Amino acid sequence: MPETGKNSVTYVVVGEEDQGQRLDNFLIRLCKGVPKSHLYRVLRSGEVRVNKKRCDATWRIQAGDQIRVPPMRLAERSRSGAEDAAKERVCLPVVYEDEALLAIDKPAGIAVHGGSGVSFGVIESLRQQRPQARFLELAHRLDRETSGLLLIGKKRSALNALHDMFREAGQVADKRYLMLVKGRWMNPLQQVKLPLHKYLLESGERRVRVAPEGKPSHTVFRLLARWQRFSLLEGQLKTGRTHQLRVHLAHLGYPILGDEKYGDFALNKSLQKEGLKRMALHARSMDFPHPLEARRLHLVAPLPGALRQFIACLDAREPRDYSAENLAELLAEPELPPSA
Repeated sequence: MPETGKNSVTYVVVGEEDQGQRLDNFLIRLCKGVPKSHLYRVLRSGEVRVNKKRCDATWRIQAGDQIRVPPMRLAERSRSGAEDAAKERVCLPVVYEDEALLAIDKPAGIAVHGGSGVSFGVIESLRQQRPQARFLELAHRLDRETSGLLLIGKKRSALNALHDMFREAGQVADKRYLMLVKGRWMNPLQQVKLPLHKYLLESGERRVRVAPEGKPSHTVFRLLARWQRFSLLEGQLKTGRTHQLRVHLAHLGYPILGDEKYGDFALNKSLQKEGLKRMALHARSMDFPHPLEARRLHLVAPLPGALRQFIACLDAREPRDYSAENLAELLAEPELPPSA
C-alpha cells in the first residue's frame, strides 16, 4: 500500500485495470502485509469509503473511483520474508505470454498463492519478479503438489474472460492432465461421472469425497501405458471441481501415486525409496479461446523430468503391456531453445 497509508489516511484512485473488482479483493492486493481479518474489520466499521460513501466488501469498484484507506499497520517482517523467498527461490518457466495473459509451467511443491501457513506462492513471486507489471492475477488454481500449466491475467478484461471460460469448464477449454496411478487400469477410454462433495476435517482442512449430495462432476480418462503395478492415464476435465481427478481416481481404487490426501500412504512411502518424491499429477495441455482475440491457443507444458525418469525406471524393472499410439509424444523431453 502507499507509504503514507501506514500512519495516515490515504486516497487511492482506481485505474482501468482494476475496474469491476470487488472492494475487498482490491484492498487485499493494495494492502500487502495487512491481516485479512483487520481489512474486513475496517470495511465493516465504515473506515474505508468509496467516493465518500460506505460500501461493503462485495462492492464492485469502477475506474476513477476514489477510495479512502485508513491507517493500517503492516506486518513488515513477514512481508519481507515473503519478498525474499519470492525473489530467490522460485523459477517459473514461461510457456506463453502476450499483453493479455501469461502462462507458466508451475513446479510441484509451490502453492499458487500465500496463505494457510505458506508465506508466498506463484502470484506473490511473479509480482516481486515483475515490479513493473501493473496487473497480475490468477485465472485459476492448481493444487500445491500438482505441476503444469497455470494461467495469469495481465489485464482485468482478460482475467474476467478467463474466469468466465473456466466456469464453463470443459464446454470451452480442453484441459488435460497426465497422472500415474496405482493398479492396472483396463479401459482405453472411460467416462467417470461421480458427484463430489466438499467438507472440512476437525482440523479445518478441506477435503472432498464422492457423495450423492455432491455437485455433478465429469472426467474422461484415457489409458496411455500400463505396467504390472501402475498405469499412466490422461485425464480430461469436463467439470472443474476441487480435487476432481484425485478423488475420482481414489474412489475407483486407482489413487494417484504420491497423493498425500487421498492416496495409498504406505505405497507413497515406499515409492520415495524408488525415486518418486512428489505427486504424479501434471497439467500438461490446454486448448482454449484467447480471452481478447478471435483465435484459439494450444499450450503444452512437457512432463517434468522427475516423472519421465520414474517412468524410465518402471520400464527397466517391469514389462509394459499397453502403450497408446501417442505415448512417445506425451513423454518426449522438452525441446531446447536454439543456441545464440
